[in-house]
Amino acid sequence: MGKGGQRATRSSTRQEAAASTKASAQQQQQQQQHQQQQDGVWTSPYNPLDKSLPTLPTKGEIKAVIPKECFQRSYFWSMFYLVRGLAMAAAFAYATSQVLSTDIPTQAVNILPWAAAWGAYAFWMGTILTGPWVLAHECGHGAFSDSQTLNDCVGFVVHQALLVPYFAWQYSHAKHHRRTNHLVDGESHVPSTATDNGLGPNQERNSFYAAWHEAMGDGAFAVFQIWSHLAVGWPLYLLGLASTGKVAHDGTPLHETGQVMDHFRPTSPMFPVKLQAKILLSSVTEVATLAALGYAAYQFGTLPVILYYWGPYCFVNAWLVLYTWLQHTDPSVPHYGDGEWTWVKGAISTIDRPYGIFDFFHHTIGSTHVAHHLFHEMPWYNADKATAHIKAFLEPKGLYNYDPTPWWKAMWRIARTCHFMESNEGTQYFKSLEDVPLTKDRKKVA
Repeated sequence: MGKGGQRATRSSTRQEAAASTKASAQQQQQQQQHQQQQDGVWTSPYNPLDKSLPTLPTKGEIKAVIPKECFQRSYFWSMFYLVRGLAMAAAFAYATSQVLSTDIPTQAVNILPWAAAWGAYAFWMGTILTGPWVLAHECGHGAFSDSQTLNDCVGFVVHQALLVPYFAWQYSHAKHHRRTNHLVDGESHVPSTATDNGLGPNQERNSFYAAWHEAMGDGAFAVFQIWSHLAVGWPLYLLGLASTGKVAHDGTPLHETGQVMDHFRPTSPMFPVKLQAKILLSSVTEVATLAALGYAAYQFGTLPVILYYWGPYCFVNAWLVLYTWLQHTDPSVPHYGDGEWTWVKGAISTIDRPYGIFDFFHHTIGSTHVAHHLFHEMPWYNADKATAHIKAFLEPKGLYNYDPTPWWKAMWRIARTCHFMESNEGTQYFKSLEDVPLTKDRKKVA
């Protein structure tokens, strides 16, 4: 056989292998979805591996079903909701100051009730302040008003006060929207691979999370997942130590350079050169905010600053990470490599969930997240109406994700089932370390 014939044979073999892998992935996904349905667990109706699916609609076709008034931004209403949120925070802080002391009780029997009361304050103040946080996020998207200058001024003040580097996160979050559910070039909650988690080629538990999971057990590891996301996930993300994309702004793979994509250095590989002045401004203001908090601690004491600021701050971070985590993560929701990803595929892989009373405080950011990812320039107060039209258009096609599971139950399920992807190529679904054989069991079989 000539060289041309050999090349054709090798090409054919690769194509057959790729087709076989895709067919196997489709079969596994169908089995998983069938099992979830039998267990009464919500499953995404959209399976991109299903060959019988209709052609996906374009962004323009989806936009055409939404009333035009949904895209109209109101300076008055945006400012009204911002002032309302800040007024609630101020009133709650004042009321708390009238009934709670920042001094640790001298009698041991009173310490636990005192700590519980301040814990409740931290949770509810963090819940309230997440509302202004969401509105500052809308400023970054241009959804607050028609003036981007006003948007940036408002967003900068609110986010920087909450220790968010406004311009840096504005850029990275815009990329999160541009490349939603992309396995390599996505941003924020980008899935790690089996290798990243310490699994060998034959699912050996060699190190890191794979070994930790076996040592801790299923439940304890799920608790660790929740803690690592909600307690330390946000600062680790800003520092470039977790959940970032895997390529620099110019497309250079980070594993080739060993660089870290943090949100603070103007020269971080996350940002193009033209943004360096804005990144520097955000970072300098972060330092100024920390200095102001330090001065407050000097004037009023460290404990009052911890109780009034740092406690709620931690819960604000927990809420924002929770939303991003739950709105894009489920065992039945796909992520895509370079050859499979499209903007529409990524956007419709978002999930709407019910959040009850927290929708009031957080401006329905979790229950209208599909609409938000399709059209981030739409103000939140029009998103409910837009969602109804989007659902009416996409749901009959099997393209709308709404999981009615209470958010805390969904969080627990995701913490147990969504740990890694097999690779960064093709169409991938989350896998669970609970399904990986334990080292001790492998040794018994051997």
